[in-house]
Amino acid sequence: MAYKITLIPGDGIGPEVTQATVRILEATGLKFDWEIFQAGVEAFEKYHEYIPKELIESIERTRIGLKGPVTTPVGEGFASINVALRKKFELYANFRPIRNLPHIPTRYPDVDLIIVRENTESLYSGIEHEVVPGVVESLKIITAKASTRIARFAFAYARKNHRKKVHAIHKANIMKLSDGLFLRCSRNVSKEYPEITYGEHIVDNTCMQLVMNPYQYDVLVMENLYGDIISDLCAAFVGGLGFVPSANLGDQCAIFEAVHGSAPDIAGKNMANPTAVIRSAQLMLRHLGEHDAAARIHDALEKVYRTRDKLTRDVGGKAATSEFADSVIQYMESAADMRTAAESSHA
Repeated sequence: MAYKITLIPGDGIGPEVTQATVRILEATGLKFDWEIFQAGVEAFEKYHEYIPKELIESIERTRIGLKGPVTTPVGEGFASINVALRKKFELYANFRPIRNLPHIPTRYPDVDLIIVRENTESLYSGIEHEVVPGVVESLKIITAKASTRIARFAFAYARKNHRKKVHAIHKANIMKLSDGLFLRCSRNVSKEYPEITYGEHIVDNTCMQLVMNPYQYDVLVMENLYGDIISDLCAAFVGGLGFVPSANLGDQCAIFEAVHGSAPDIAGKNMANPTAVIRSAQLMLRHLGEHDAAARIHDALEKVYRTRDKLTRDVGGKAATSEFADSVIQYMESAADMRTAAESSHA
């Protein structure tokens, strides 16, 4: 059986890093049927839509997407493709694990954090308008439904994966109604999970506490805008956005994506590091129940970073994007050969 996957290569370095990831996924031996569509400027040039209806229909069919970076204009132009897809498919949970890779120099070794971000409302959803010239109003919408749903997602993940603590991150000291509602919902859900320690931290204090000691946290759940800021902050603990995977999860669909930019200055030069997309693809495999394939990619990727022979330039190496992918695949194949030999010797 082949898994039908909607592939959105993105722009800038997107096509290069997604192609490297596709090669690694196919090297697992699993079968994939890729439905490839553009989004953003390139899609507009072809379809006169930034998110073509063919792409929407594909995700409705496959229910799984793998996405490279898509450039979002700053202060003008079209709205974020990421935000639009999350709202369209009710991908209410942004799941971002923060874990170190070998030999990536950071101030904090052995970080293991889970950021759970509500994905559909709050200020980040971009509901805004100009009241009169020179006056713009942005609306922060918080609902009990969405707040309860994301809190339950965080606690359910914690229970399933034997995590110890969940902190709800808020600014309810100032936004007493909106963030106050988010907190009440989180508290109510926490009562269903008595084995998990529940805490609440104000968002600005959380940023300070994270920088001082990220090890005090385990799972953090928060509304949309806070999640965008804190998840990027936490990426710095493991080397930056180029190493962090992301999953946007809903009840019907899921889209897995790199969260870094499109780096147009190095696009087409076969220089980009595909690690973030590769790690996002590992999340996709686990979502599909293909845990063995995900583990094999994980082990091979870590071996590339341990040996340091085929690293890309951003981490001190000289390898091209394609060479980095080749190295991951070679380590996967070597591990498979060793398993086969071990099984034969026991037969």
